[in-house]
Amino acid sequence: MEKKRKPYQLVSREWKKEDTIIQLKNTAIGGGNISLMAGPCAVENEDQIFTICEFLSKQNVKILRGGAYKPRTSPYSFQGLKKDGLILMRNAADKYGMSVITEVMDTNLVDEVYQYADILQVGTRNMQNYQLLRALSKIDKPVMLKRGMSSTMEEWLLAAEYILSGGNDKVMLCERGIRTFENATRNTLDLGIVPLLKSVSHLPVIVDPSQGTGLREIVVPMSMAAVLAGADGVMVEVHNQPEEALSDGDQSLYFDQFNDLVTKLKRTAKVLDKNLDLESEKILA
Repeated sequence: MEKKRKPYQLVSREWKKEDTIIQLKNTAIGGGNISLMAGPCAVENEDQIFTICEFLSKQNVKILRGGAYKPRTSPYSFQGLKKDGLILMRNAADKYGMSVITEVMDTNLVDEVYQYADILQVGTRNMQNYQLLRALSKIDKPVMLKRGMSSTMEEWLLAAEYILSGGNDKVMLCERGIRTFENATRNTLDLGIVPLLKSVSHLPVIVDPSQGTGLREIVVPMSMAAVLAGADGVMVEVHNQPEEALSDGDQSLYFDQFNDLVTKLKRTAKVLDKNLDLESEKILA
């Protein structure tokens, strides 16, 4: 019997057997490298982002996450500093030698975000915004595609196919939790999808346990579990004063918790004979 052809092609292992490795100026994502992306949910002011960035740089974190445009459920919630936030994040990252990942929400913002970011993120609400995906398929920078909160793996991979089919093969997938009946956590972090994705697709897989759980107390163990499940990296939220954060303070790690995360991820990486991306001398070609 003839094997049924998958609806997605370019993202599949059948199209490309070897893992995709995405090269940045200061690191690489995929190919045995365990990446650690960290920063605040939202850029709030100059002092906040520079304080956090300085702290992360001391741990040799290579990729700074942060939101300048914030898609919030409530129109009354903090919506981000917008372009001013992008500028602050870029300035902080440049001072401490880091790359920037931030969300782009609309096609008319692609050029602006492109100017300041090294990786452009597509959030859960925009996973099936096909006009945005087509616009991102034409750029020459990496794209992180977060899973839609109610999306299947096939829908997610087909969304990635839009970007690859337009010419941009620098795509990574991010599991950030899905909506289920469970309300003990913010979302249900689907770690079972990680090894499955790795078996059917060559794209790097990142896990966001901060968004995935909404509880800082379990971000560290879920980060370790993600790496053990085969993730190419984790993205976590860190804040210098989580109790005063303008966005998602409950899921943001304190500095001492982040230090604990780094210690435990180093041990986890060693067990797997992989490199945790905090060592400046090992950058994949």
